[in-house]
Amino acid sequence: MTKGELVAAMAEKAGISRTEARQALEAFISSVVGALKQGDEVRLVGFGSFTPVRRPAGAARNPRTGETVRRAASATARFRAGDSLKSALNGHG
Repeated sequence: MTKGELVAAMAEKAGISRTEARQALEAFISSVVGALKQGDEVRLVGFGSFTPVRRPAGAARNPRTGETVRRAASATARFRAGDSLKSALNGHG
């Protein structure tokens, strides 16, 4: 599902315009990104949690050449699915 398809599905299910659905989705994404940047976890009970993760600098190996290269420290996010989402995906809900 693309962002456009998600916006269309949200608009239909919520009975709002696509413009309103796009604005709501963009506000959600912006809010989650802002919280993760501050180091906060975002928990959506039943759906899942977004957690900020810091990866330290280290060594990595180039698979083409076998050469060892330095990898810079970086930040990323992890998503852990909640129980309700897991149940729905496994046909229990």
